Amino acid sequence: MEASKKARQVMIIRKLVVMMALAAFNFISVPVMGDDYSPVGDFGRGSHKENMHKMQAFKASLMRGSRGFVSHSSAAPHSQPQPPKDGRRSSPAARVYYMSDFGGDPTGVKDSTEHIQALLLAAAGQGPNPGAQGVMSGAGSGPSQGSLTAGVPNKAGTADFEGGTYKVSKPVQVPPGGNIVIKDGTIQASNDFPQGGPVFDASPKQAPPAENTESFVDDVEPAQLSDPDPSSFSFEYVTFQNIMIDSNHRGAGISLSNALRTSIENVYVAHFSTTGINVHPSSSETYISNSFLGQHPTAGRDPHEGNFTGTAINLSGTNNALTDVGLFSSAVGVDVSGHGNTLSGVHCYNKATRFGGTGIYLRKSGLGQNRIINSYLDYTGIVAEDPLQLHVSNSFFRGDAFVALKSVKGVVSGVNIVDNTFSGSSKGTGIVQLQQSNGPFKKIDQVVVDRNSVEGMNNKATVAKGVVQGNGTSFTVDFNPVLLFPNRIRHVQYSLIATNGAFPNHVLRSVSNNRVVVATNVPVSATVFATVDQN
Repeated sequence: MEASKKARQVMIIRKLVVMMALAAFNFISVPVMGDDYSPVGDFGRGSHKENMHKMQAFKASLMRGSRGFVSHSSAAPHSQPQPPKDGRRSSPAARVYYMSDFGGDPTGVKDSTEHIQALLLAAAGQGPNPGAQGVMSGAGSGPSQGSLTAGVPNKAGTADFEGGTYKVSKPVQVPPGGNIVIKDGTIQASNDFPQGGPVFDASPKQAPPAENTESFVDDVEPAQLSDPDPSSFSFEYVTFQNIMIDSNHRGAGISLSNALRTSIENVYVAHFSTTGINVHPSSSETYISNSFLGQHPTAGRDPHEGNFTGTAINLSGTNNALTDVGLFSSAVGVDVSGHGNTLSGVHCYNKATRFGGTGIYLRKSGLGQNRIINSYLDYTGIVAEDPLQLHVSNSFFRGDAFVALKSVKGVVSGVNIVDNTFSGSSKGTGIVQLQQSNGPFKKIDQVVVDRNSVEGMNNKATVAKGVVQGNGTSFTVDFNPVLLFPNRIRHVQYSLIATNGAFPNHVLRSVSNNRVVVATNVPVSATVFATVDQN
């Protein structure tokens, strides 16, 4: 009986070995099921017939990969990307195009203008697809993924310069369309590049650029500054990303016309002679972030600072935003003539004010509504012509940098200059100044200059407190050293505290010439406290 039992166990073990070999042959992996389940441990229990049934069930479970057993022979193999047989990487189906498929010289020695133009046309679905070794083949345009605002076609294409440096001899025209990305490379203007032209020109048709921003923004009428007509846009959601543009002192970097929702991020524009980035009045919602612009690469204290020219960014369009942008070595950092713009985290260390430079210039428009917040004006300040609804707050002004309100038609309204920090060299420079060579401000409404932290400069405000002590019948508190506007006090609160138990009658006698005069009916020794507001 004992021998028979051992014989059965040997037979079971042999069958188990066969099954394990079969499992190995079929590339079956057997994971640990845990302490609560052990199919092998069950084979030694019960009758021979029951053990055979268990063996058959075990075999079936192995073969079909059930109860957590996976057969690798039936699993799909890992897919590996296969390079195109002709060596191309661009994919019309995926709408990603690489510069290496379009030829050109990635070392920047030879002219690559036509190759770059072909790359952008392909990304915009308006040009032929690349063939092997950079030879152009095919004539069809790429697919359109519907339309964006006012019928702007959604091209969903990407032009990738692959980190190369390419030279251009004329402006590169960005094809009209939407959802186009231009990224990852350096574009350099050649020595024969047309004077004044932009390296990248996003406009419906090329036109000679303005030599400077002042020529086309200074005479803008308020009626022209309404938001652009949606049907006028030719570009929407075009992105310039990880691009360095060297204008070679020939012209501009990027020019945008009839463009909506343009994104310019991580872009470096250098050696421009006119404008680094030019946003024309026909464009709206241009977002420029994490970028650097300067006529000459410098980290400050440049011995040739007095010779800097040009404008880093011109915002003639509406509803634009600058975020975390560094502007250096140009005569003007940001020139704003459009409305509804937000500048945040902008560091201006372009030409200093003492050399005639301006960090941010807000030109007359009749419709301002611009905000400057959390920015850094470094030895160069802000000039605002006839400002309307201008907000400047939480910014740092260093090196005697100040805010100048410039009268053109004598209007200043809805201006808040609050909660800023000013640091100077104790030369008596006012933190906010009036420039009235064209005539004084005549219409002043809702102007608040207050709560600014000042060190080494003269504080200026529209709200002030003062105190005076004396003996007699007249007490005068002079607010001229503090108040911004001359001869303008619109509201006064005062209190008179008499000594020696006196109780005189007193009255506010005058507020002319920014002096508060309080008079008493009898001579008295007293202290007068006064608070004034120019609004």
